[in-house]
Amino acid sequence: MQRPRLVFPVQSEAPAAIESRALGTLAYIRASIESSSSMDVPGMAGIVMGVIGVLTAFAVSLPRLAPHWLAIWLVAAALALLLGGASVARQVVRRGHSRYLGPTRKFLLCLCPALLAGAVLTLAFAKNAGAQNLIPGMWLLLYGCAVLSASTVTTAGIARLVCIMGALFVALGSITFALPTVAHTVMLGSGFGVLHIIFGILIGRLSHAE
Repeated sequence: MQRPRLVFPVQSEAPAAIESRALGTLAYIRASIESSSSMDVPGMAGIVMGVIGVLTAFAVSLPRLAPHWLAIWLVAAALALLLGGASVARQVVRRGHSRYLGPTRKFLLCLCPALLAGAVLTLAFAKNAGAQNLIPGMWLLLYGCAVLSASTVTTAGIARLVCIMGALFVALGSITFALPTVAHTVMLGSGFGVLHIIFGILIGRLSHAE
C-alpha cells in the first residue's frame, strides 16, 4: 500500500514582481515630482559671474578708474546677470522639458525681490555722496538674502551649497559696513568674484557626479 504523498503549495513569484514594479513606479513618480518643483542651477553660471566680479574688482582698484567705481560695478552686474541668466536658460532649453519652466519661475520669484530692493536702494544712495559708502555692504547683504531665498527651490543635491554661499554673502555684507571705504573693493571682489567661482566649481562637480 502506497503512502499518500504530501504536496506543498508552491509560492508564486508574481506578488514579488508586482511589488518591485510598484516600488519602481513610485520611485519614478517621486523623482518626477522633485524635479518638477526644484531648480538645477548650473555651476558654469557662477563661474562666469565670478570671473566678471574678479575682473571688475581689479579694474576698480586702478587709480584712474577708482572714481567711477559705482558705474563700473553696475555695468559689470548687468553683464553678469545677463550671462548667468543665459546659462540658466540654455540649460532649461537643452533639457527640452516644459516642466522646468515652473521651477525656474519659482527660482526667479525667490531671487528677484531682494535684487529689486538692492536696485532701488542703490538709486537712493547714489544721489547722496555721503551714503554711497553704504552701497557695497548693501549689495553683498541683499544678494546673500536673495541667494538664501532661492536655495529653497534648488535641487536637493545643491541646495546646501547655495545656502552656504548665501550665508557667506550675508556675512561679508555685514562686515563690509564696519570696514573703511578702501576695503570695499576687496570685499566686493571676494564676494561677487571669489565666492561665485568657488561655489560654481563645487556645484558643477556635484552636478556631474549625480
